[in-house]
Amino acid sequence: MKAKYAGAWTAVTVAALITTAGCGGEGVKDAAKAVDGTDAIMAALGRATDRTEQLGSAEVKMTTSMGSGAPVTMEGTYSWGDGYAFDVLMDTAAAQMQQLQDAPKMRMLFVDGAYYYDVDPQASGPLKGKEWMKIDSSAVFGKQGAQALSGSNGSPSASMKGLKYADDVENLGSEKINGKATTHYRAVIDQAGMGKLKKAYGDKDSLFGSMTGGAASITMEVWVGPKDLPVRMIQEIGTMKVTTDFEKFGRTAPVKAPPAAQTGDLTEAIKEAGGGAGSTTG
Repeated sequence: MKAKYAGAWTAVTVAALITTAGCGGEGVKDAAKAVDGTDAIMAALGRATDRTEQLGSAEVKMTTSMGSGAPVTMEGTYSWGDGYAFDVLMDTAAAQMQQLQDAPKMRMLFVDGAYYYDVDPQASGPLKGKEWMKIDSSAVFGKQGAQALSGSNGSPSASMKGLKYADDVENLGSEKINGKATTHYRAVIDQAGMGKLKKAYGDKDSLFGSMTGGAASITMEVWVGPKDLPVRMIQEIGTMKVTTDFEKFGRTAPVKAPPAAQTGDLTEAIKEAGGGAGSTTG
């Protein structure tokens, strides 16, 4: 892989990590027994989960920090009614993608299990004359991790569902967020509560794990506002912190993959640049 593609590896990976973390409950204990005295909290979070899932999409603003370097910001639409997908604009410089895109904002899509980056056509190499760069999620999370995140399992709705598997849930009181009255909740989900998704977030051998240190637990904070909908969500997974502000719910346009003829696939190159972690895991 040419130097500029190798140099983009970290930036591409950080950009790809701008997802929300879902949790699965395979074989975990019942939430009502796991957390004593939290019936009211779990009921409120349950209502918020149901409302989020019903609406199926949202406009969002998101910031991802890896603990070093500039946070990567983005805004656009997320949908999860028919499989998880998003269509966003992210800050090119913060994502260190200037070698592949001159514009200050870069469009990024996630659809059908793959990331697509709107790049400037290159003079040579795998992106020669191409408008889009594709990276399959297996290059980031490993084969089993990508399978665990398939469907809608990486969506905000899945994240909300995961709260019922938390071992530690707190009501932190009332706060005003983005001009809206909200109730602030905090929850910690350990690896047992992650279910099958610990293969995506807890595997230190995957590309994701090599950058975050793997996740022994996921800490989530949710601010629930009017109509039982989340206004803000913060997730900490290893060294990564993702803050999502929800602007509007519902009525977003479907996300479609770019035409294959306009796309250069760098999946294998990214796996090789990552030392093979993405290709060997699973």
